Amino acid sequence: MNDDELLRYSRQIMLPEVDIEGQQKICDGRVAIIGVGGLGAPAAMYLASSGVGSLVLVDDDDVEISNLQRQIIHTEDSLNKPKVTSGKDAIKKLNHGTNVEIIDRRLDEDELADLASRVDVILDATDNFATRYALNRACLRSKTPLVSGAAIRMEGQISVFDARRADSPCYQCLYRDGLDEALNCAENGVLAPMVGIIGTMQAMEVLKLLGEFGDPLIGKVIYFDAKRMQIRTFKLHKDTNCTACNSSSE
Repeated sequence: MNDDELLRYSRQIMLPEVDIEGQQKICDGRVAIIGVGGLGAPAAMYLASSGVGSLVLVDDDDVEISNLQRQIIHTEDSLNKPKVTSGKDAIKKLNHGTNVEIIDRRLDEDELADLASRVDVILDATDNFATRYALNRACLRSKTPLVSGAAIRMEGQISVFDARRADSPCYQCLYRDGLDEALNCAENGVLAPMVGIIGTMQAMEVLKLLGEFGDPLIGKVIYFDAKRMQIRTFKLHKDTNCTACNSSSE
């Protein structure tokens, strides 16, 4: 790191858990964010501001007026632009030192697997089970850590799945079967700060994985109830009957 970077990230470097070594790992890190919406927006901004060296933004949507209520990376000037383009513009204004690659289309199974193999962590900020399951399979194949988050109404959850660890469950251990209707903000609504809270927690987990400090949420699920301001942490064990992570380890 040069003198400007040492000054820029000095408040993180001061932390004994991070120090210069941890910050360098963060600066060398490469993260893919799948979905530049409610969860991906704050996650991307905090990862860039924290010094993550490379971000890959993946989203096939354009910015709409209804997005601006919660997707804070976008502005009124971003309307009708691809979300990945708007996201890249915002990140570059925040930290020109972060390299940003954009992919403005949906990726098929093989493309997701290729992406997972060339990044250090994947952050899942999507809103449908089909994509989540596909990301889970891709991360299992490449043994890439997956930071998963979800938010709806005034509730949210977050967990980390790390196939590098034999005892780590996978996303399908948590949700053997999923119904997309339960994840649709357009049908169910969501309070704006809810996605910010979960997205920021996802960014924190990514930094812990990159910097190799703290205790990532592997084998745990945090449920956050904003209406009652209650946080509950549950243990999640590997499902011995899971068709995803058991078959991938054979």
